[in-house]
Amino acid sequence: MEEKRDVILTEVALRDGSHAIRHQFTVEQVTQVAKGLDEANVPYIEVSHGDGLGGSSLQYGFSRTNEMELIEAAAATVKQAKISVLLIPGIGTKQELKHAAQLGAKMVRVATHVTEADVAPQHIALAKDLGLETVGFLMMSHMAPTEKLVEQAKLMESYGADSVYVVDSAGTLLPHEVKERIRALRQSLSIDIGFHAHNNLSLAVANSITAIEEGARRIDGSIRCLGAGAGNTQTEVLVAVLDRLGIQTGVDLYKMMDVAEEIVAPILEKPQEITKDGLVLGYAGVYSSFLLHAQAAARKFGIDSRDILVELGKMKVVGGQEDMILDVAAELAKKLQTAGL
Repeated sequence: MEEKRDVILTEVALRDGSHAIRHQFTVEQVTQVAKGLDEANVPYIEVSHGDGLGGSSLQYGFSRTNEMELIEAAAATVKQAKISVLLIPGIGTKQELKHAAQLGAKMVRVATHVTEADVAPQHIALAKDLGLETVGFLMMSHMAPTEKLVEQAKLMESYGADSVYVVDSAGTLLPHEVKERIRALRQSLSIDIGFHAHNNLSLAVANSITAIEEGARRIDGSIRCLGAGAGNTQTEVLVAVLDRLGIQTGVDLYKMMDVAEEIVAPILEKPQEITKDGLVLGYAGVYSSFLLHAQAAARKFGIDSRDILVELGKMKVVGGQEDMILDVAAELAKKLQTAGL
């Protein structure tokens, strides 16, 4: 008999966390983390390049290990957890999704910009044909008014998605904004609602709780806060808070603490914390995975990475426009040089 879970967690450290370590995961690391998460009774574990299937590239960052090897290793390791993958149409292809399913993936999150759900129907249809649990993942959800978000979520539902996520890719949403969005979706859709947070304004746990209070049943977390920008909702912290609230996740808190401390912490190049750049991501509403790219551009051109991020925020750049980072940095450096600063 399946254990009752009031909230269903998806652990994203082996996908979103890839951004934080420049996509350098090894098979051994993925195997150890997946084993620990599985033993802690985490129901879903996402494994992919940070930018999803097919993300290993010059623009997004090359993976140390082919992601298909990582997916296969994770799927072979787990006993009760289901392996999930992320697919962004235009980066990942239907062929890669088929391959991931053959290797043991059981769920796919088809991710689009919040106003571009209409690029996803063929990928969602294929996922359903492959027998995969299928999620609509509306990234940068702060960039559309609630009415538009509802419209796009309903499109995802009409294509066959089993659930739809509000994705705070920039970690910029405030609790009342999360409340408004989740409530509107809950009133408009008949499928499960999910929420994916980033911690750039130190609101990931609070926003996740707000989402749950408004009816979200699917919540993302990242153990040890391992994710893009300042990281995601820290899974072990969220599990502890939900336990205190009497909300069941089915996840073993002590085991999660141990995995965080003993297995995941040594993988981090540095502790996940809200640095000045991470804070600016949330403040300016910039895609969290831009962080390391902006820092590299700042070093190259000898300028302040915060200036790059603020300018990107003014331009309302979205995921997939990483090439703009170097352009913005070069232009800012030129202006400073002209001004004699």
